[in-house]
Amino acid sequence: MKTKEELEVNLAALKLLEAETGIKHENFKQQVQDTEKKLEDINKPELTPLQFDKIQEAVEEGVGNFSFDDNDNYEKEFGMEYDGKVYLESIDLTCTHELVENIVKEVYKLFTEAEELDTTEPDNHKPE
Repeated sequence: MKTKEELEVNLAALKLLEAETGIKHENFKQQVQDTEKKLEDINKPELTPLQFDKIQEAVEEGVGNFSFDDNDNYEKEFGMEYDGKVYLESIDLTCTHELVENIVKEVYKLFTEAEELDTTEPDNHKPE
């Protein structure tokens, strides 16, 4: 895998080549897009397909544990047509924070929290 600096230099070179030559071929555009994506993803932790599946299952579980049938979870506005028929004009889910909490709780079960390294203190383990 390339370093961040190498990707930035590569991206700049590709953009310069594209601009200088005036060529608008799709392969240059695709290379620029691919390099931008790699640069964007360089510091993201990598997950396996199985881990992505576990996250999806956790989200599904969190959503599944939410009570969409509870009428108190919604703010509703009704309207009336000229012939006296009542209709639902708008509906709003009022407790989205509970839904988010359910999802986050399930996703958190998949991970342990890493300790952050204290970068403010000098490292006494470095050889002099």
